Amino acid sequence: MSPMRLIILAGALVAAVLAAFLVRNLASQQPAVVSAPAQTVEKIVEVEVSQQKVLVAKTDLRVGTLLTPDEFKWANWPDSTINPAYYTQEIAPDAMEILTGSVVRSAMYADEPVMPQKIVQKGETGIKAALLRPGKRAMPIEISPEAASAGVILPDDRGDIILSQLVEFIGDTDLPPQLITNTIMENVRVIAIDQTFGDVDGIPTLTGSTATMEITQVQAELLANAARSGTLSLTLRSAADAGFNEGEALANRLLLNDIESGGRKVMIYRSNKVEAGGS
Repeated sequence: MSPMRLIILAGALVAAVLAAFLVRNLASQQPAVVSAPAQTVEKIVEVEVSQQKVLVAKTDLRVGTLLTPDEFKWANWPDSTINPAYYTQEIAPDAMEILTGSVVRSAMYADEPVMPQKIVQKGETGIKAALLRPGKRAMPIEISPEAASAGVILPDDRGDIILSQLVEFIGDTDLPPQLITNTIMENVRVIAIDQTFGDVDGIPTLTGSTATMEITQVQAELLANAARSGTLSLTLRSAADAGFNEGEALANRLLLNDIESGGRKVMIYRSNKVEAGGS
């Protein structure tokens, strides 16, 4: 064998030994362990909020409601949102007793803080006057005891006023007087309901009721005139109709014109036909 071939074989042998050595070392190495990131533990921190006891409405309160201790309660309220006008237990611990007998001026909702602007306190001059809107007048009319005692008509409700008159026939007729009814006002706001109780055979009985209406001066004159000429009735309107006539009471224009002219029209019946009469 030639010296050159021996050299090539020796080099190949050395290369094979080195390759085997490297493979053995790689096989003996342990795989690297990848550690998962440590989980972040959220810590809940409770922050204590400073609170005070505030006087709130226990239930929804309508306009005109006469307040009693049953309408109030003390509720926790955050210091940061307390209005200076609120009644707090720390400053006014006897607020319930002080406000008893007051009247609700603006409607309040359950759990709403009581504020002086929304009530008329007892002893203040003109409780009903405070409930009137500017330019309005308050006038009472009698309503049926059944409607009042059943709670059908309440303060801040709206209703229509109906006039019932006994009209005599004039002319060549033997017809007896006839009862005529007309709606003289619509969408009138009720600002108060007063009730009087009597005693019949030892049993408490509702003997009369009065509804105080919010109307204009001219409408008050119409209502006074109507009350002298017949019987007035009050019907309850749906709350959905409160926007009728832009929320204002609407009076019968014919009767209004009669009052403004100073005359008094008389309904005359001839041959079973209605004619307009003069004063």
